[in-house]
Amino acid sequence: MIDAGLPLVQALDILSTQVENKSLAKTLAVIKSDVESGATYADALGKHPKSFSELYVNMVAAGEAGGILDTILNRLAAYIEKAMKLAKQVKSALVYPITISIVAIVIVAVIMIFVVPVFTEMFETLGGSLPLPTKIVVTISNFLKGYGGLFLLGLIVGFSIFLNRFKKTKKGQYIVDSILLKIPIFGVLLQKVAISKFTRTMGTLTSSGVPILDGLEITAKTSGNKVIEKAIMEVRTAVTEGKTLAEPLMKAKVFPPMVTHMIAVGESTGAIDNMMTKIADFYDDEVDSTVANLTAMMEPLLMVFLGTTVGFIIIAMYMPIFKMITLID
Repeated sequence: MIDAGLPLVQALDILSTQVENKSLAKTLAVIKSDVESGATYADALGKHPKSFSELYVNMVAAGEAGGILDTILNRLAAYIEKAMKLAKQVKSALVYPITISIVAIVIVAVIMIFVVPVFTEMFETLGGSLPLPTKIVVTISNFLKGYGGLFLLGLIVGFSIFLNRFKKTKKGQYIVDSILLKIPIFGVLLQKVAISKFTRTMGTLTSSGVPILDGLEITAKTSGNKVIEKAIMEVRTAVTEGKTLAEPLMKAKVFPPMVTHMIAVGESTGAIDNMMTKIADFYDDEVDSTVANLTAMMEPLLMVFLGTTVGFIIIAMYMPIFKMITLID
């Protein structure tokens, strides 16, 4: 609408009446009222941090100062769309293995708690000694259907509550994020996502005229990972001391050499924003490839796990029956 020449207040009025989300509609109406009262668009947006992030507000402020608000808003739209796409890719990579794992656990639990005891009662009437695999399955079944199952459930719930509260502390969040980055396969995926997000955000801010120190602070806060956030803030401190951006990034040991070398080239040529965008595009493709490989690898592994577990239980339960048939013959 701004591209078409509509005044900002009129554009906000149109958006507030046509947007489907009622909460956002009310927020836009308040922003429109603030702008009409003489506030800048950035200041009006800054009053609603739940709807508009610090990144968004700072870019709009730079756009207003430079008289290129329409260009900045288009960049923001492109950035948000790419960020949402990246988030969906990561979720899709995690949803499948988690879902299959939960289904596998439920199936095994149902078999152990409800099916195995039926066979156990039958074995007790037959007498004699049971094969070792059958004894293992029966012991686990007795544990799960008794107080052991409640103890295990309580342990899982208790650990989940502890982990949730631990993550809410600064130190806890840092430790959890550090562990996540070191997990095989998943850690690599999370690192690539973090690099893509950092370079995309920093490139967008730099190209929009936001000062590099402000850009680094905003990027750190929106990184979503405390390890990455700490590394970026250390880079910011080094830049305030007169160092280049690439030099402290190399020392942080969070970003791969390719990233730091490309940023160094961007600084030397004066095209740091374009170089950041190219790195982000590259790592977006890397995330696509990693997600596809992860899904392809996890599917057969989970199926083998489920098949092996259920197969072991079934064989263990039928071994005494086969033994009984052999004795009858």
